[in-house]
Amino acid sequence: MKLRAIFVVSTLWLLTSGVAVGAGKEAAGQMVDSGSFGVFMNGKRVATETFSIQQSGGASTTSAQVKEEGGSGASQSSELQITSAGAVIRYEWRELSPGKSALVIVPNNEFLIERITQNPGDKPAEQPFLMPNTSVVLDNNFLVHRQVLAWRYLASSCAHDAAPMRCGPAQFGAIIPQERTSTRVNVQPVGEEKVKIRDTERQLLRINIKSDDDEWALWLDPQDHYKLLRVVKAGANTEVVRD
Repeated sequence: MKLRAIFVVSTLWLLTSGVAVGAGKEAAGQMVDSGSFGVFMNGKRVATETFSIQQSGGASTTSAQVKEEGGSGASQSSELQITSAGAVIRYEWRELSPGKSALVIVPNNEFLIERITQNPGDKPAEQPFLMPNTSVVLDNNFLVHRQVLAWRYLASSCAHDAAPMRCGPAQFGAIIPQERTSTRVNVQPVGEEKVKIRDTERQLLRINIKSDDDEWALWLDPQDHYKLLRVVKAGANTEVVRD
């Protein structure tokens, strides 16, 4: 893989060691990425996720909303705020339709705690985690969280001082908010592959992400700041493609 200039939100520890950061990308309120993902099952679009990643000072905010296609119209939103060192400031998830449940994850000293509210006005139930506050938040409902993880992996586990860029396997601790659990996530580099995206063949970087329950293949675009273009979940007829 040829080295190319990468700009990465502060969550990803701004790649150095020979990888250029785009001029002015640290400016307050800088939009790092935005767009939408289409979620397809058996070739049929079943949901759309819209998202944005903004950088402001020493923190970044990843916002997303996913809405089901068709009759139910179920939708939910999330917002993840983390520091430039990767520490969680706050994660918030809300069910917009049909229910009104919500949860937040915030620091609890050096660890994390989750507070879940089933209905507005209810007293939140608490779920503490013996996980450092730098753990990855990996909500099963939002694909953009996998892009954030992929960028973190590229920043921390790849050597950028020569071409081709060399990446090794890595492991991250992660919080799964909806399941109220923590897990270990293994990231394995595969290399560049030719992939057809909307009838156009692209040369993309593939990495695999595996936890105890799930395995995902991710394809990132080296020519466009390693943005996530395609995701396939192993063992399921599920494919995600950036619009």
